[in-house]
Amino acid sequence: MKHRLVTCALLAVSVLLGACSNKEAGHQGKAPIVVGFSQVGAESEWRTANTNSIKEALGGDDFKLKFSDAQQKQENQIKAIRSFIAQRVNVIAFSPVVESGWEPVLNEAKAAHIPVVLTDRAVKVPDDSLYVTLIGSDFVEEGRRAARWLVDDSKGQPGPIRIAELQGTVGSAPAIDRMKGFHEIIDADPRFQVVHSQSGDFTRAKGKEVMEAFLKADRNINVVFAHNDDMAIGAILAIEEAGLKPGKDIKIVSIDGVRGAFEAMKDGKLNATVECNPLFGPQLAQLIRDVAAGKPVPKRVVVQEGVFTQDQAAAELPKRKY
Repeated sequence: MKHRLVTCALLAVSVLLGACSNKEAGHQGKAPIVVGFSQVGAESEWRTANTNSIKEALGGDDFKLKFSDAQQKQENQIKAIRSFIAQRVNVIAFSPVVESGWEPVLNEAKAAHIPVVLTDRAVKVPDDSLYVTLIGSDFVEEGRRAARWLVDDSKGQPGPIRIAELQGTVGSAPAIDRMKGFHEIIDADPRFQVVHSQSGDFTRAKGKEVMEAFLKADRNINVVFAHNDDMAIGAILAIEEAGLKPGKDIKIVSIDGVRGAFEAMKDGKLNATVECNPLFGPQLAQLIRDVAAGKPVPKRVVVQEGVFTQDQAAAELPKRKY
């Protein structure tokens, strides 16, 4: 009897140990993917929404996120990426502050066999194998969409139509590409003249400051094209302080589609915004899963977006998630 009890006890312990061992093995088999992510900063409503989407998507059991805010400085991002390499993360993802200057650190990541995923913005490197994929918007097309809206809005209007352009951060992919796309369209129509163009660094404060300077030098401005909504909202404040009516005396078209832009359109102060969807965290998470598993992924993943005008603002505003 005692022998049978001892045998049963040993059997039970064996089963329990086996179960624990299997559970641990299963956990190890599904170890979280360690992701090092370097964000540009927190310069706008768009960026804040993008950060929140990414943190939420990479905050589950599948991932262990190491997050770094570059505060809009490339040197901070390079430092962060080198730290991720030293920590032997599984995947590095980042939204580059500017396009150039990445080749050395990306070569370091490649030498360490750590795949790199670009988000939102592109880089200029001679060897595109230094990164696996880029997920984000088509910035050139966004510039074209802003210009197409302006062309449609200006039908029958004689020239010259004088445009002030508020550029994004100098050297950044969205600033370069949005300008390129915008000029592709308007340069074909001699009525349009870009008479002022300067960086507002994608911030509301800088957008206001630059627009104030434009208006002090020249009050004969018909249109503002801002590379993002935050700069456009800054420009609206400057226009109002100059005693003019934004949206009427000076038409304004910008890019991003943040809530602040819809509020400005509802108030008649902004004429149109081209959407640049920041909520691609879930898509990024799936891309990272595939990359970590060694699965093939597209070199370029484009986010779907639209264009919104004043007459849509009131209906769309409650639906905006950023």
